[in-house]
Amino acid sequence: MRYVTAAGVRLSGVGLGTWQFGAGEWGYGTRYAEEVAPAIVRRSLELGVNLFDTAEIYAFGRSERILGAALAGHRDEAFLATKLFPVLPVDPIVARRAAGSLRRLGVEALDLYQVHWPNPVVPIGPTMTALGRLLDRGLVRHVGVSNFTLAQWQGAEAALGRPVLSNQVKYSLIDRGPERELLPWAQANDRLVIAYSPLSQGLLSGRYDPDHLPGGVRAGNAAFLPENVRLLAPVLDTLAEVAAAHGTTSAQVALAWLLRRPNVVVIPGASSVAQAESNAAAADLELTDEEDAALTAASDAFHPTRGGAAVPALARVRFERFAERLRGVGEALRR
Repeated sequence: MRYVTAAGVRLSGVGLGTWQFGAGEWGYGTRYAEEVAPAIVRRSLELGVNLFDTAEIYAFGRSERILGAALAGHRDEAFLATKLFPVLPVDPIVARRAAGSLRRLGVEALDLYQVHWPNPVVPIGPTMTALGRLLDRGLVRHVGVSNFTLAQWQGAEAALGRPVLSNQVKYSLIDRGPERELLPWAQANDRLVIAYSPLSQGLLSGRYDPDHLPGGVRAGNAAFLPENVRLLAPVLDTLAEVAAAHGTTSAQVALAWLLRRPNVVVIPGASSVAQAESNAAAADLELTDEEDAALTAASDAFHPTRGGAAVPALARVRFERFAERLRGVGEALRR
């Protein structure tokens, strides 16, 4: 396992994201939550993974409970990160919410407590003041943010008066916004970028094509629009070529590409123990400079439909899927 050190913190390059633990929108079911998820955590620990990321909003606290139970007896082996959902993020509400996460996780202190999103109404100052008090009490060891711009990250750090260790943002071979400002600043200031959706919710695994796309939470992701998946073909082809050269998978290559960037750690999810093993192995995959350049060039040439421009296409896809379900119901009623 490759490790990344910043601000005195040593983290596994590949961590484990746990949004899917207990969350109905992923459709994994009860057996996954009760049996598979704990097994994923235990196997990840065995493989040297020490970064485990969750949030109070994931399955409304159930993800924290599942993760905490799975880590029982192994607390010292884990760097435990969770997130505060910023509704009225002021003291004493922040303190109460932190206490709830501590209770659900079954721990006495959080290694990293992150503000999940910037609050557009509440200034960051009161939130950072409350988090500073948690630091002083030893209930939180490090403060982080998530989905913050560079200016917001710097503002949070100024308000806290201490390092804000990390910014957790969407970052992958096809979501490279953090490279403009966040990553250079992190590298220059001994901070971390924690990459969530590092496989673009599985799109970079090569499992999907325009005629075979996932449903559930991913149906609302513009990256999975059929026209975007078609445009992605050169990126997927390059991933497959590099993977074939190493005898590995496209997903592992996509993770290894991110891990070549200093001050970056990744937190892919896992639907099975085998997938967790595959993700962890990516930390030891060494790409050549030429392979890195080829992947970067393919990514540079990918120009998908995003943002507001994707709304009509997403609406069309949702309507088509709704109409397909209605046809299925009609056919069943006619039998």
